[in-house]
Amino acid sequence: MNSTKAIDLNAHALSWIGKIHYDFGFLVQKAFTENGLDLSKEQWSVLKRLRVNDGQPQNDLAFITHRDKTSMTRLVNTMESKDLVVRRSDENDRRVNRIFLTDHGKEVIEKVTPIMYDLIPAVQESLTHEEIETLIATLKKIKTKIADIAE
Repeated sequence: MNSTKAIDLNAHALSWIGKIHYDFGFLVQKAFTENGLDLSKEQWSVLKRLRVNDGQPQNDLAFITHRDKTSMTRLVNTMESKDLVVRRSDENDRRVNRIFLTDHGKEVIEKVTPIMYDLIPAVQESLTHEEIETLIATLKKIKTKIADIAE
């Protein structure tokens, strides 16, 4: 790779992906706050995965949310202090912590889901169906290329 060549970050697709990711995260946080929810987008990420598969091992949650073990532990600790989740040792292997939704965590999911279902289409409303399909196909190509380079 040639790293001596200057890159115009405004003409760089990955730079725009990063900017959009950051801006959307800010928008999500603003929507949570405006709706009286003491929740971060990282906490929401864990809650929505537990909604699909409650009781997942903490290490699996770290992997699928792209977090290291230490930051996942901190996140789960915070979520436990907010009564969103509870950590229990696995019945067969005490070294494994499984994370479960609390009743309060389930209530928060019910409050957040409609917010997200409104927010995502609102952000994409200026795009046609074809533009969305093309964008997704393009992003998949970039993801595949990154995976190929990482091997």
